[in-house]
Amino acid sequence: MGLMFKNPEPSAGKSWAAILIGLFVAFGGILFGYDTGTISGITAMDYWQNLFSTGFRDTTGHLNITSSQKSEIVSILSAGTFFGSLGAAPVGDSIGRRYGLIASCGVFCVGVALQTAATKIPIFVAGRFFAGLGVGLLSALVPLYQSETAPKWIRGLIVGSYQLAITIGLLLASIVDNATADRQDTGSYRIPIAIQFAWAIVLVTGMFILPETPRFMIKKDRHSDAIKSLSKIRRLPQDHGALLDELAEIQANHEYELSLGKASYLDCFRGGMLKRLLTGCALQGLQQLTGINFIFYYGTQFFKNSGFSNSFTISLITNCVNTASTFPGLYAIDKWGRRPVLLWGAVGMCVSQFLVAILGTTTTSQDAEGNIIVHNVAAQKAAIAFICIFIASFAASWGPVAWVVTGEIYPLKFRAKALSMTTATNWLLNWAIAYMTPYLVDYGPGNANLQSKIFFIWGGCCFICIAFVYFFIYETKNLTLEQVDELYNEVPSARQSVGWKPTITFTEIQEAAVGEKPEKAQHEEEA
Repeated sequence: MGLMFKNPEPSAGKSWAAILIGLFVAFGGILFGYDTGTISGITAMDYWQNLFSTGFRDTTGHLNITSSQKSEIVSILSAGTFFGSLGAAPVGDSIGRRYGLIASCGVFCVGVALQTAATKIPIFVAGRFFAGLGVGLLSALVPLYQSETAPKWIRGLIVGSYQLAITIGLLLASIVDNATADRQDTGSYRIPIAIQFAWAIVLVTGMFILPETPRFMIKKDRHSDAIKSLSKIRRLPQDHGALLDELAEIQANHEYELSLGKASYLDCFRGGMLKRLLTGCALQGLQQLTGINFIFYYGTQFFKNSGFSNSFTISLITNCVNTASTFPGLYAIDKWGRRPVLLWGAVGMCVSQFLVAILGTTTTSQDAEGNIIVHNVAAQKAAIAFICIFIASFAASWGPVAWVVTGEIYPLKFRAKALSMTTATNWLLNWAIAYMTPYLVDYGPGNANLQSKIFFIWGGCCFICIAFVYFFIYETKNLTLEQVDELYNEVPSARQSVGWKPTITFTEIQEAAVGEKPEKAQHEEEA
């Protein structure tokens, strides 16, 4: 583990401060993961179903909510996150990445308070929306803050740790839901929901202590504040040559971008930025279309529908697999690179999804009331095993790497706007899947009753993921954010990006622009 955090290149300063800062900010993923994960168990609780039911009874005769009510309750969070992630750019660019994260937690707490107080669907739905608004802001601002403070050699692990925090949040939600599921009072759902106040308090407390990102300070022309911030992050004196050189490169990159004109949302769709924006949006959209959130939004109820009596336990197991499998993925991001991790992860997901679909559809049937009849218990267990393989493949690849890639492929002046749009794409697809799934899976009038056949759809999307990575994902391992800009400007094809090396710095570009020969060129001329 010590080697994993050792800088492979001799450099001034210390890396541990930037690493700890990035890992702490990843705590925002706990809020994200816990909030998305807790609803699966809550909607499957007997007491919650009795309390929030408006009179509908399911195929077993138990009071429950309808498919449309379930769809509204689960998907409204994603609607909130969609608008929250779009709002992250103006918030992050106006008040800063740091205060933006603090404000996000405030909005999130409003949603948690409403959900905790609710005893009827309308208030519960309103709470889910505001919690989603806060989570949406966090989901764009956390990777933004991380990517702007992390050392290049470990940036993948640090930004990827955000996904690890999401998986830990999902696991914690599953544990708490499992612990309170059998309670026959409001504590069954209020305890899991109210615990979220603690996660928000921890993040807010830390953000009051941590520095703002030096890149944001440069963007706001606060040069002295940028020096102080970078000094804290790199653990170097403010007049140290290495610190001033790094800041000069960030400043030169920013001025070079400004020389090309200001960046509006419309500019994100022009020139070379369009390619990068579409890459980020497609990556985040496909991450959702793998079907991962089907497992975590509806997994408990799906396993119950599929004939498993211990559905809460199975949900807990899948969350443990999700968390544990993220660790090798974090190591592989910076060791092997973005492209191979995404490519082989997509292959693993594709194969396991199709096997789950085949096993589920060939070994189960339904009676006249829509109840699942299991004809082969061994095949059902095998299906759960392949679901775990799918989750492991996702957690070690598309889970963390999607956030890493979208956090590092955009120029500084576009970064907040582009990252907010890619994150909004993630949440838009998240909302669509959460909204449609009950209608696609459930039995009854107006529903498609796909049950396990839904995995054929997710498997097909995973096949598309394989081709997408091969043709569109650039390899950005061991490059600074400024060097990633140069990579996209020089290399026309993602397949040619592997092994690319930077040739000139933005400081040299700036010197050349004002009529000074770069030092490198002078040496060559003398030789």
